[in-house]
Amino acid sequence: MVPSAEGAQTTRSIAVIINPISGTGGRIDVARARAATAAALLTSHGADPSNVHLTERAGHAREIALNAISRGIATVVAWGGDGTMNEVGTALAFSGVALALVPSGSGNGLARELGVPFDPSAALDVALRGTERTIDAGEIDGRLFFNIAGVGLDARVAHRFAVHGLQKRGFARYMRLTMRELSEYQPDVLTVTTPASSICKPSLLVAIANGRQYGNGAVIAPHARLDDGRLDVITINARSLVRASLELPFVFMGMIDRVAGVTMETAESVTIASASPIVYHLDGEPIAGTLGISARVRPAALKIKVPAR
Repeated sequence: MVPSAEGAQTTRSIAVIINPISGTGGRIDVARARAATAAALLTSHGADPSNVHLTERAGHAREIALNAISRGIATVVAWGGDGTMNEVGTALAFSGVALALVPSGSGNGLARELGVPFDPSAALDVALRGTERTIDAGEIDGRLFFNIAGVGLDARVAHRFAVHGLQKRGFARYMRLTMRELSEYQPDVLTVTTPASSICKPSLLVAIANGRQYGNGAVIAPHARLDDGRLDVITINARSLVRASLELPFVFMGMIDRVAGVTMETAESVTIASASPIVYHLDGEPIAGTLGISARVRPAALKIKVPAR
């Protein structure tokens, strides 16, 4: 069957942005092999292989994505982890240009939620031939996130990940850092305010969720939906290391809402305030040194490619 002119143009109008660090341990030969794989697949579909790019520095993925928009590219692929997804997604938001994912990070929560395959060739096939879905975003002080943001333990673990640079950052390391942080963590007294409620108490974490999971099956917001025009706000009261360790399996069973001391609410906006500086994260990228944050939902913010059903 000969593809239609419209379909052929859509196939050609694709760019791939590869983070050479994510999932490679910093090995440039692995990154180049990924670029070759992407170029070969684009060529086989009649797309331009020169639209495959390796990022060179922080912020470079966003620059490439903005340039792709200006050139009329219809789909931009982010090959990397949650940070790469966020960097490219923030450039594409509200532009009408679709994001596609090739997950290679430590968590890949959004990719898992959307059912994007982890095999690179299969994920690139979704980018080329999948269907488009529109999802919401969250916004904190002008910065967008598409999966989960938060204050407390998860933000501190994200900070630990960031400072370890190119070291192995898989699930086992995530769990070790989480348990280490739990053993040392001194909970902040956080005031969490939505249009319907206000809670002030020592908190292990407060998650602001657009999607359901951090990744690796860790479901922090079992009732969240990516396109409902709401954010799920999950507050977990402070608790001992022993209790937190015993309750951790509930997260991986998608049953955190059954644990005592866990509050869940949906809202269009939320503020979190503290008397001392706090660390927060956006899609796993840590930001430090603020006394509070204000978040709101941005409905129908991003087109994203998902497997055809």
